[in-house]
Amino acid sequence: MNIGEAAQASGVSAKMIRHYEQAGLIRPALRSESNYRVYSTNDVQVLRFIKQARRLGFATKQIAVLLALWEDRSRPSSEVKRLTKTHITELDQRIRELTEMKETLEHLIKHCRGDSRPECPILDGLAT
Repeated sequence: MNIGEAAQASGVSAKMIRHYEQAGLIRPALRSESNYRVYSTNDVQVLRFIKQARRLGFATKQIAVLLALWEDRSRPSSEVKRLTKTHITELDQRIRELTEMKETLEHLIKHCRGDSRPECPILDGLAT
């Protein structure tokens, strides 16, 4: 199938497919006689894997490791579990940081009158 068909079948845009190929997440596509990319059903399965991993917030390097583990049927599942636990720890940290940002912004909004006056605690808060 061509890149458009692979994009439709996987739910990954053609632009992202080319990006994943350039980043080394997927193998370079085979080429037709007219030099168009040609994808297999296995390539589409890999693209779906990448899409799901991205949806779960894994970084490109982590996805590369997960793909290698997924393709290695002799690997211990403990490696996958360790990587996932590390990712959860990183997500927890990001959640704490986002919560702190939200609380700060809510505090600033609470103290802003939002009227025609130029005084703005939000801008003052950003300037500190």
